[in-house]
Amino acid sequence: MKRSPKFGIVSRRDKEEAIKLAYKVYDFLKVSGYDVVVDCETYDRSRSHPFDERDRVPLEEFDVDFIIAIGGDGTILRIEHKTKREIPILSINMGSLGFLTEVEPHETFFALSKLLDGDYFIDERIKLRTYLNGENTVPDALNEDAILTGIPGKIVHLKYYVDDGLADDIRADGLIVATPTGSTGYAMSAGGPFVDPRIDALVIAPLAPIRLNSRPMIVPAFSKILVRNETCKRKLILAIDGQFYTTLDPSTEIEIVKSPRRTKFVRFSKEFYPKYPIKLKERF
Repeated sequence: MKRSPKFGIVSRRDKEEAIKLAYKVYDFLKVSGYDVVVDCETYDRSRSHPFDERDRVPLEEFDVDFIIAIGGDGTILRIEHKTKREIPILSINMGSLGFLTEVEPHETFFALSKLLDGDYFIDERIKLRTYLNGENTVPDALNEDAILTGIPGKIVHLKYYVDDGLADDIRADGLIVATPTGSTGYAMSAGGPFVDPRIDALVIAPLAPIRLNSRPMIVPAFSKILVRNETCKRKLILAIDGQFYTTLDPSTEIEIVKSPRRTKFVRFSKEFYPKYPIKLKERF
């Protein structure tokens, strides 16, 4: 007999409407007979919604088949940084941008019904793994690694190598290495191209370089990217997906490669290109 799926619910933490919708999804799944857990931060902020305390589980300990993410891109990135497994995410847009989300709030239960009926597919996205002086002590990136000057208004001198060959020598505000998923974010603001997520490639984009011939480039996703700080006394800041930040000593070598892990999204439409919102029911 086939086992029923188990669900986890994660909501953005600063919006009452998101918490309210999270409880409605929780109640719908519980009444329908499914096992459901709620991450601690969603539970702790749901003062007026009666989640069962027995279903309160830290996000790091989620052992579920699907995660229902009710929020924006930040909520999805928080999930990806904290979960230990590749758990498919059904994303419901309660954010301001929602590049990573597909379902609008009013489509929530229509989308849930399609998920429960098995009428969906899994969209897998590559991630970045980062090594600092040979050690992996930071989260994988779904969008990008941003290597930034540690002093605003002061440039840094960076050399970056692709597969051991010097790719560029820049004086700039920093450098971005992005996945195709992240190509619509920080990298695009830095002048990088939109990369179709079906392409196995990475974007490297200098941030405000002094030399006019320092331009974004696309490299194969299997490449090894090594970044060295040539500004001997100036620290760097490493920002991963705008969620995780750490200060790096000037001598730190940064190596970026494709992660063995992927992010999995529950999808109903195969439209990948940026577009005006289209109602879910109009995509079939």
